[in-house]
Parts: sequence; structure tokens; C-alpha cells
Amino acid sequence: MQMCFCTLEVSILQCSARVLHAQLTSWEEDDAQCQLLKLSPGPVDSVLSELSISLLAVIVIVCGLALVAVFLFLFWKLCWVPWRNKAISSTLAVLQGEAGCSKENMADKLKDVGAVSFLEAAVKISHTSPDIPAEVQMSMKDHIMRRTRIQRQTTEPASSTRHISFKRHLPRQMHVSSVDYGMEAPAVAEQPTSIGRIKPELYKQKSVDSEDPKKEASKTCGKINFTLKYDYETETLTVRILRAFDLPAKDFCGSSDPYVKIYLLPDRKRKFQTRVHRKTLNPTFDESFHFPVPHEELVSRKLHLSVFDFDRFSRHDMIGEVILENLFEASDLSQETSIWKDIQYATTESVDLGEIMFSLCYLPTAGRLTLTVIKCRNLKAMDITGYSDPYVKVSLLCDGRRLKKKKTTIKKNTLNPTYNEAIIFDIPPENMDQVSLLISVMDYDRVGHNEIIGVCRVGVNAEGLGRDHWNEMLAYPRKPIAHWHPLVEVKKSLKEWHGRAASFDSQGSCPSPRPPPTP
Repeated sequence: MQMCFCTLEVSILQCSARVLHAQLTSWEEDDAQCQLLKLSPGPVDSVLSELSISLLAVIVIVCGLALVAVFLFLFWKLCWVPWRNKAISSTLAVLQGEAGCSKENMADKLKDVGAVSFLEAAVKISHTSPDIPAEVQMSMKDHIMRRTRIQRQTTEPASSTRHISFKRHLPRQMHVSSVDYGMEAPAVAEQPTSIGRIKPELYKQKSVDSEDPKKEASKTCGKINFTLKYDYETETLTVRILRAFDLPAKDFCGSSDPYVKIYLLPDRKRKFQTRVHRKTLNPTFDESFHFPVPHEELVSRKLHLSVFDFDRFSRHDMIGEVILENLFEASDLSQETSIWKDIQYATTESVDLGEIMFSLCYLPTAGRLTLTVIKCRNLKAMDITGYSDPYVKVSLLCDGRRLKKKKTTIKKNTLNPTYNEAIIFDIPPENMDQVSLLISVMDYDRVGHNEIIGVCRVGVNAEGLGRDHWNEMLAYPRKPIAHWHPLVEVKKSLKEWHGRAASFDSQGSCPSPRPPPTP
């Protein structure tokens, strides 16, 4: 029995050993095949490489097509759509213009038809009513034609945006663009048969201040006779005061004690004075005075004669003055030349403040006024050193109000500065006759207030050279016009300006009142 079990176990072990051996051999064969597959390249690797290449090519093609599509889209947006919109807008504008013209023609036809129908109705009424005279019918016809003409008027074009800031400062009465000229024309016309109507302009009194300066300026205080001669060898100008005639009486006894002061401007440091002649209105001086001056400077020099009345116990009274602007007015001064001049009325001795040269140029299409400050000469010395630190300030005035101001640079320690600086103002053409420019030459002070050396004014309402310079600029647009202007004191300039403004207002040119000042 035991032997049987032993043999059975041996057989079982042998079977299991065979199975294990067979399994091991199969595993070894599989490993060998795998190693062979790894060592030798087969068709699988080639297929994978071809697939990767084809996939990369597909990706590149897809990206290229996407870029082409983006480029076409941008081209369509940037070029095709604006061109098409422009073409459509132009065609629409043409169609709208034709439609507007047709509408205007239809409206005019309807207005004409309405006017004609109204006139026909009026004629029918006149036929049926014999009480209506023919004059009334003609007035009705004129009224209807005027109404149709006013309705056909077009509106005024809008002004430039650069002039909005200028018009914002103007008073209400100066907005000329808002006036309806068509409606005012029938109202302004006066009827020749208006008997008994009160005309306020006949009862307006002229301002006394506006006439006083003119009377004083035109008032003469006698005559003075003197001679001039220039010695070319010694370069000396000889002024000989001969006599005075018909002087006014300054004393209570009905006579005067006259004497004469002589200056050769702009130099006021060198002055001469004649002897005093007692109690006479026709003195004979016969005195000569010598001024050393180079010949090339004679053109820029002025002879100033001041006639005074001597008073022992008070300040001397000024009778008048004579200013000879051009020394070569009578002759070339090679020989002694006798000159008679009217003595102009003056209460104080005028001071030569200097001159300024500037040019004016106006562009009507752009509405631009350009003032170019060129230079100054013979300015008054304002500092202790005998010089000044001048600069020029230009103010734009309208109806006595300052709208804008601009200034040049400062020139140190000089009485003859040169600037060549342009100052520009934007002024509409319709407001050019309502503005003016105030040019002030100032002396700069580091400590304290800046002092005014002198001023001059240009504009339609200015006097003398200022008005002539302005009118010449308007007569020659787009062309710079340059002139020398003498500087005057501030008080004298303001007095003359207020006189001109009062006479200008009395003529009814500014009917509306001024707006109240802002607090």
C-alpha cells in the first residue's frame, strides 16, 4: 500500500516537473521573439513615422489656410467696406441734393402761387368793393412781394470756431451776425411827409470833454521867428531866436515877461534859455545858440521851443511851445534859413518819451490780426543808471473793455531796444471797426510795480497816425504796414480816447446800453 502511494507521488511529481519545464521553455521562446522584434526594425516603425509626417503637413496646411482667411477678412474690412460706404454716401448726397433742389423749387412755386392767388383775391375784392383805392392795392402788392423776398433769404454762414472766444467777450449790441437786416430795412426808411415828428438826434448835445481837447489843440498863442544853420566843418547846428509876436497876456497889468527855452530832442540834458524881456507881448530876442551834433543824426533830431512867462514870486507860467519835427523842412541848412511858426497852446512842458515802430497785418479770410513789434528808440530813462528795462504790452480793447493782453520779452539796460516779435489776435472781419489796440511801453522793475514809459493807440476811433495806420492796414490786407509812432503820456491818451468815445456814442453808433460790470 505504501509502495503504491510512493509510486503515485513520484508520478505526480514527474508530471508537475514536465509541466513546469514546458512552461519555462515557452516563456524563454517568447522572450527571444521580443528581443528579436526590438533589435530588428519592422514595418510598424515606418508606419508611425509616415503618420507623424502626414500629421505635421496637415497642421501646416491648416495654419496657412487660417492665415489666408484672416488676411482676406482684414482686407475686406479696411478697404472694401469704406470704399463701398463712400460710394453709397456720395450717391445719397447727390440724391438728397436733387431732392432738396426739387423741394425748394416746389416751395418757391407754391409761394409764388400763394402770392398770386392772394393778389387775385385782392383784385377781386377791389372789383367788388369800389371804396378801396388804387394806392392801397399797390401798398398791399409791395407788402406781399417784400414778404416773399424776405422768406427766400438764406441764413448767414456760421462763423469760425476760433472766433467764439472773441465773441464771448463782446457786449450784446456787438453781435452783428444776429441782426436781421431784411426786417429792419422797411422800419429805417423815413416817410418824406412825416411833419411834426420829433427827431431825438437833433436834440443830442455833444460832450464838452470831446470838444475841449480840439479847441485847446487848435488854439494858437502868437508866433515866433527863428533861423537855423548847420556848419558842416565843425558839425554844429546854430539856432537863432529872433522875435515873438502877439503873445497872450499872463500878468494882471495886461502884459507878460516872456523868455524861450531851447531843446534839441531827444537830448534834454543840454538846454539853452534866452533872456527875460519885461512887460512886452512882442519881444525881440536876437540870441544864438549852438548844438554840436553829427550830420547823420540831424534826421532823427527835433527842435523844441518852449515859451514861458517869468514870475518872480511863483512858478513860471507856460505860454506855449513849438516842435519842429523835420529840421530840413525849409532848406538843407547850408545857409541861414528864417522860419515862422505858430506857438501852440500848452499848460505843461511836453516830455519826449520816445518812439515805437511796429507793423500791422490783417488776414480777412482767417480773421487774424498780426502786430509785429520791431523796435523802439530814444526811450525815456526810468532807472537811476540812466537806462530802462523796456518791454511792450499790447491790449485788445472793445468798447472801452480790455478783452486780451499780450507782451514781449524784456530788454535789459537799453533805451533803443530791438524786439522783432509777433503778437497775434483772432478777430472776425465784422468786428474790426469796433476794436482798437493799446500799445504800452513798460519799464520792468524787480522790486515794486512796473512803470509806464508811454503809450500809443491804433484803431478806427484813434487820432492822427493811429487812425491812418489802421485804415491803411484795412485797405491793403495780407500786407504788413510798418510806421513809427510817438509815445504819449497815459493821462493825455486816456483824455483823448474818452473824448473820442463820447463823440462816437453821441452819433448813435452803439444804441444799446453797456452791460453792468461784473462784481
